[in-house]
Amino acid sequence: MSRMIECMSRPDFYPHRPTTVEIFQTHISFVFIAGDDVYKVKKPVNFGFLDFTSLEKRKFYCEEELRLNRRLAPSIYLNVTPITRNEQGEFSLNGSQEVVDYAVRMKRLPQEVMLKNLLSRGDADAKVMDAVAKKIARFHQEAETGGAIDQMGSIQTIRHNHEENFAQTEKYMDVTIPAYQYRLIRDYVERFLEVNKNLLEKRVAEHKIRDCHGDLHLEHICISDEIIIFDCIEFNERFRMSDVAAEVAFLTMDLDFNGYESQAKDFANSYLQYSGDMDMQKLLNFYRCYYAYVRGKVISFRLDQKEIPESERSGVRQTASKYFDQAYSYAARLEKPVLLLTAGLIGSGKSYQARHLAKRLGAEVIRTDVLRKELLNIAPAEKHYESFGQGIYSGDMTRKTYEKAVELASEQLQQGKPVIIDASFKSRSDRALAFDLAVKRNVPFYVVECVCPDDVVKMRLEKRMKENNNPSDGRWEILQEQRKQFENIDEVPADSYFRVDTSTEPEIFRQNLIGLLKMKELLNTE
Repeated sequence: MSRMIECMSRPDFYPHRPTTVEIFQTHISFVFIAGDDVYKVKKPVNFGFLDFTSLEKRKFYCEEELRLNRRLAPSIYLNVTPITRNEQGEFSLNGSQEVVDYAVRMKRLPQEVMLKNLLSRGDADAKVMDAVAKKIARFHQEAETGGAIDQMGSIQTIRHNHEENFAQTEKYMDVTIPAYQYRLIRDYVERFLEVNKNLLEKRVAEHKIRDCHGDLHLEHICISDEIIIFDCIEFNERFRMSDVAAEVAFLTMDLDFNGYESQAKDFANSYLQYSGDMDMQKLLNFYRCYYAYVRGKVISFRLDQKEIPESERSGVRQTASKYFDQAYSYAARLEKPVLLLTAGLIGSGKSYQARHLAKRLGAEVIRTDVLRKELLNIAPAEKHYESFGQGIYSGDMTRKTYEKAVELASEQLQQGKPVIIDASFKSRSDRALAFDLAVKRNVPFYVVECVCPDDVVKMRLEKRMKENNNPSDGRWEILQEQRKQFENIDEVPADSYFRVDTSTEPEIFRQNLIGLLKMKELLNTE
């Protein structure tokens, strides 16, 4: 094959004599960009999930690639071209001698209007994402369904896909995926499938399982005079035939991964409007988790290739880990409203815990240090070193701040979002305000009390005094007064109260808490 690749790398190989030929390769194909034409040749490889080892198979999958991609890009996919070799061993396109391989011939697409490049330039607004959603929604409505396709959406198939992922990535634990992330994602998937059995069966019955695209990357969408979506999966029906929710999740996952969260929301919202498929919202995070995990797995596979130099391995590990971390965030994200308080004395680490818990749980954080100053039209970082209980920290102002925090939390809960209120909550009456809100809104209520040894707190407060962007006005002398007034948190049920020493492995505590809250959410959906 190397001789054929060498010949196809030369401009004089092609009848139209392009000026140059650019060559790219993936783990399964060679791509030759010859002027305005592109030729794609499949490598004779067998990875289990695909098999291109024989000429007959490569021909079949070339023809499948042509047929399937003409659904969304009919003007781009031109034909399947035989590659021949004469008695002298010379290769040519469409020759009359022995056929040794096949190439899918396509039109070259302009790189400047690829969706990923438009996004990077800030040229893909809500209207662009709406147009993409409209095209995909129509494609899904017209795509084949029924029979064997429906079975691709069965719980058995979905479970098999996930179990395959976990089996294939076990060796990458603490290499590209931390063990705690692996375990939480595995437990989340198992529980999700149990809890949502009826919904998944309903999707099959309603023919939401379709012959989709299967690989809806940003790199596979072109926004020119028309929207062109290309390079679908042709080599494995199991990867292509899926719930339409999975396809929507794939693209939103890719948008999230590349930092375009607002466009992901725009696309998903537009798709829901065009499709009217409201049940999809219950499945998006599940499928986003799946596809982010698959990306982490596939990239991790590269570490098994001995030919990859050590200088590239670090980048491979980082990219794979980033995808696994994204899958973990999807799995950990709470999809129902919850009210959580991070409480504790000054310097106990409650704001740090609130911020990092919120990132994983998908929660809004209401921080009273900031809110207090907003209510008084004071810049958050402006320092006010008042005596304890005086000035902006008077009892009346503190009460107003807590009442406003609870009011804002109520608005977020009403919208179905989890909320964290970050405050000292030193009095039972302040905590009662939050607890009463949770009862009123009928949402789970949790308190995380952060504690820390005095020597560590003192060091933190001294460091904070030097920071110009920290809204906290906490000082060592204030801490002593605050401690005298702090009322023990003994009114909260044991299964809703958590205490953490933030000086000793707070990350492990946070990982365990996230897993617990997620499993409780899934249990409460039954």
